[in-house]
Amino acid sequence: MNIHFIAIGGAAMHNLALALHHQGHRITGSDDQIFEPSRARLQAAGLLPLQEGWNPQHIHNQIDAVILGMHAKANNPELLKAKELQIPIYSYPAFVRQQTEHKTRVVIGGSHGKTTTTSLLMHGLKSLNQPFDYLVGAQIQGFERMVDLNPEHPLAILEGDEYLASALEPVPKFHLYQAHVAMLTGLAWDHVNVFPTQEIYHQQFHNFIDTLAPQASLIYAQEDLALNALVEAHPRSDIKKIPYHTLPWNPTEKGLMLQFEEKAYHLPLRGAHNVQNLCGALKVIQALNLNPHAFLSQLHNFSGAAKRMECLLDLPEKNFTVFRDFAHSPSKVKATVEAIKSSYPNRRFVAALELHTYSSLNPDFIPGYKDSLAPADQSMVFYDPKALAIKGLPPLSPEAIARAFALQNGQVASETTELETWKNNLSTQDCVWLLMSSGNWGGMSWLDL
Repeated sequence: MNIHFIAIGGAAMHNLALALHHQGHRITGSDDQIFEPSRARLQAAGLLPLQEGWNPQHIHNQIDAVILGMHAKANNPELLKAKELQIPIYSYPAFVRQQTEHKTRVVIGGSHGKTTTTSLLMHGLKSLNQPFDYLVGAQIQGFERMVDLNPEHPLAILEGDEYLASALEPVPKFHLYQAHVAMLTGLAWDHVNVFPTQEIYHQQFHNFIDTLAPQASLIYAQEDLALNALVEAHPRSDIKKIPYHTLPWNPTEKGLMLQFEEKAYHLPLRGAHNVQNLCGALKVIQALNLNPHAFLSQLHNFSGAAKRMECLLDLPEKNFTVFRDFAHSPSKVKATVEAIKSSYPNRRFVAALELHTYSSLNPDFIPGYKDSLAPADQSMVFYDPKALAIKGLPPLSPEAIARAFALQNGQVASETTELETWKNNLSTQDCVWLLMSSGNWGGMSWLDL
């Protein structure tokens, strides 16, 4: 097939393009901006557009399908040309759904923990030599891409994002997969620019249950009270509702020890939230009629997903460790901070958070972060006023942010120089740093010590 990607530079989009190129399809694409690592990976495969920008001449009758990225607008000239020529147009989740028509589709959804849970399943299934397609939101060690599709695979493991699919399909991505086995990790309001109230956000998960395949299995975190109420109140009677809860566990210096059916497993995971993710993954494994003990035995060398409690630096001689995490919403920040605190109770704990997303910079949303950094001995909240201007949000003052967070041992910075001065005065002896951001800290290097 000849397939053209509009907005090929996105994380999932460029990985899907690479996967289809690997299959032998002819791939072209366009975008108005392409950043690393997408740029280098597309260039290495010969798929990097010669010029940035949109050009309707890219669209012609020899193209069999167009895949439309979520960042392309409805008036995109290439999209308009494809509609004029009546070329089939898909969002990437709709295309993945078509390509997995005859497979068992497992979809991992929820407000947090999706990537880690999907990564755990991928690592375990690969180690057990179980063939599967996959789509995951981060780079995973042992996997060349974040997307893989193979016509011969009977199973598809898909991370189900609730953000909108495309300008032509303004519905959450996970509504399009029609899962046979679904897992929901929890509910915590996010994406306030798309779902302006908690009620509207929760409705998307109710609607997700509507989309499940007939006789599907729905695995859900029973300890999340909002999620439990939503699932139990849903009227579908044909699906199998399977709750899960947190198994007994204890933190260790290198991770944790999990108790499962009278056996103990030492695993390289940290924090209660990751135990919960693992417990949900175990239920998925059982729903697929696979051996959960065999699965657990393969996780001893699980290295995690990129930017999910990823160890950037470890200096045993100084008792100094640096972690980074993609955490940006309040529930993710709280869970990650608590995980590091419990793992290193005898070290000085420094937590830094960059407010970068639309939600995290919204003055109505910020109070949700109250006390999220409280377990840290020192904390910093950083934001770039340029990000506010780009997103069309009103200015924020450091004082307002500090009040919203209820910072006790922390401060707020809006200038990179101020952030760097603070960093340079931090201790690195008997200390652990946690860096949480979906941005780039204004270009500052944390490891330039």
